[in-house]
Amino acid sequence: MEEEIQFIKDSAKEHMDKTVEHFEKALAKIRASRANPSMLDEIRVEYYGSHVPLSQVSNISTPDARTITIQPWERTLIGAIEKEIINSGLGFNPTNNGDIVIINVPPLTEERRIGLVKMAKQDAEEARIGIRIARKEANDELKKLDSISEDLLKDYEAEVQELTNRYIKNIDTYLEKKEVEIMKV
Repeated sequence: MEEEIQFIKDSAKEHMDKTVEHFEKALAKIRASRANPSMLDEIRVEYYGSHVPLSQVSNISTPDARTITIQPWERTLIGAIEKEIINSGLGFNPTNNGDIVIINVPPLTEERRIGLVKMAKQDAEEARIGIRIARKEANDELKKLDSISEDLLKDYEAEVQELTNRYIKNIDTYLEKKEVEIMKV
């Protein structure tokens, strides 16, 4: 029985870890005035008949806080890269010099910053919901065990709740840091 209980707690922890990891990735995609190669993670370019991530067909770098440069492995990709960046909805207007694609990251307006904070808060709430779902699933699995006393069940549920509280606190901490980063002019 002890092994089953440990398995339930471990699977809840694993689910919570994945939820926080997903949340961190979502926050990384929200741009906060500084240029970051991860802003382009979702962009896919057609390369020999298949759509591949931009990072697999080019070198992406940030020479300064307001510029992203993309050096494709093949010059023929420059037009396709520019087109995908324009169509991505990120609000960037790329240019090229024949060898590399250059993106000047414009400073954020106050209105846009507020909108990005709302997006971050929405991502945080979705992550909290994911954590609570993991808690509910763990508690449901614990209740299904036949040979567990009511007192032990309450103790294990308290452990799962403590784990839940710790993960939600982590999410709140990440959110606070991101809000400060976004609102910093």
